[in-house]
Amino acid sequence: MKQFCDASVVVPAYNEERVIAACLESLAPYTQEGSHPRLEVVVAANGCHDRTVEIAREYDVEVLDIPTGSKSLALNAGDAAATALPRIYLDADIVLSNEAIPALVEALSGPEPLVAAPHVQFDLRGASWPVRAYYRVFREIPYVTDGLVGLGVYAVSAAGRARFDRFPDVHADDLFIQRLFAPHERLTTAGTFTVTTPRTLRSLIDVRVRVARGNTTLADTDADRFAATTGSTGRALLDLLRRRPTELPSVLVFLAVTLTARRRAARPAREAAAWERDESSRLTPRRKDPSS
Repeated sequence: MKQFCDASVVVPAYNEERVIAACLESLAPYTQEGSHPRLEVVVAANGCHDRTVEIAREYDVEVLDIPTGSKSLALNAGDAAATALPRIYLDADIVLSNEAIPALVEALSGPEPLVAAPHVQFDLRGASWPVRAYYRVFREIPYVTDGLVGLGVYAVSAAGRARFDRFPDVHADDLFIQRLFAPHERLTTAGTFTVTTPRTLRSLIDVRVRVARGNTTLADTDADRFAATTGSTGRALLDLLRRRPTELPSVLVFLAVTLTARRRAARPAREAAAWERDESSRLTPRRKDPSS
């Protein structure tokens, strides 16, 4: 019999042996008996051919070993196994700060339909200049500043989870969730989560192609709700240049990457991989920084 937990965490994982330990170590203080909040953690390993399952089983978590590699399949399987709400969805390469979990659970334990995420930090160590330039601009756009949902972690209240049945078979699960909630229903809570960025321009473009392709799929599925909007981003770029004209080179890099990704995403795709992701940020095994 499962013990009562204050929230559930679903972690989809595909060949994440290099990074999943750091992710689970950031959750470990809240999986122990007597911890508050108490977490139920479900790792939905899918299509793994490395030590992801073995490493995950070293922690006090439930591990699903799904033979097929598919993020949407993993999310839905993890959801089916999870028993507590609020529900937190966490990519296996994301590390949460110590205060992030209590803040999320407290903010989402009420009756309102809400979605939330902590403050984002970008780990740019080892990244090339174009990648650094891109993220100097990316962190200024409305997607990040107006209640960020995604980039590896988001959480929903019980009423928020009731807004959808299953995750659709698309790569852009974070955008799917974000668009279910009005801006006033999106919260940024205390604490941080760390995103390790791509290291090379080529890897960055590959990531943005995946994002653009996922956005297009959602727009095709539900044009009224998911149609892409670029006006707010354009206004944000102009405002950034007015405030900091020296960022012009960075803005040009951002625009070049964005347009290149959209053009490539519009091409007829070859057989898509079950998971598409950046491998350059996974070159070195990671453990949680003990100072966080």
